[in-house]
Amino acid sequence: MANPSRVFAAVLPAAGRGFAGNEKEQVLEVHTVNRQSPGDRVREVQVTGTAEVCFPADRVSVCVSLGNSKESVAEVLSSVSRRLEYILQTLRQHGVSDKDTVVRRYLHRAADLYHMDAEVVATFSDFEKMEQVCSVLLEKLDKSVCVGTPQFYHSAGCLSQLRRQVCVSAVENAQQKASEVSQLLGQSLGPPLVVREEETKEWRNEDGEFGSRGQGAALLSHLPHRPTITASSRVSVSFSLRDKSRKQL
Repeated sequence: MANPSRVFAAVLPAAGRGFAGNEKEQVLEVHTVNRQSPGDRVREVQVTGTAEVCFPADRVSVCVSLGNSKESVAEVLSSVSRRLEYILQTLRQHGVSDKDTVVRRYLHRAADLYHMDAEVVATFSDFEKMEQVCSVLLEKLDKSVCVGTPQFYHSAGCLSQLRRQVCVSAVENAQQKASEVSQLLGQSLGPPLVVREEETKEWRNEDGEFGSRGQGAALLSHLPHRPTITASSRVSVSFSLRDKSRKQL
């Protein structure tokens, strides 16, 4: 059956002509407005989906500091430079590139002595290599260097992946919910009409993988913590519905 329509008509004077007595030339202007029949309306289901995703830190940096004091500049430079070169060589042997290594030196004089302080900050993505490097430096250089506590953190790429993944997971949950609802109603789930991310949150857990270990946690309190970041997302999605009995084109 054709869609019902309503017709609006108005009688207007002809453009560009005057009136002579009772003779009035008029024009009938017609507007037709079509209305959708109930069977052609877009049927949809609106659902929300939520998700939480947790990522551990994917980077760790370690600061190794050293220094010495001598009566001459040459002596102090030689003393510090030998240890500094050993540290850099150890890092290279364990696959740490120069771009992931920062070296700082500071030479100054106090009274009759020359002091030189230096530090090397190395960034690792392989935590096992970080532990190996720290062990080698402490074993070979002992008290002549100070190996700082490892500092774990999330790289920009890791955070970006976390935010994408939690949003995708929330949409997947919404789709699963909509699919089950459509089956309950005897319908077939159509394509999405609107997808909107309503809310996102992020929070950091400093305890990381060493948290909540009961009595054993006290024994591991001296170990560096690997923090995690949890992200949550809530989305709103509208899907079209199709009657299962209708023939699919």
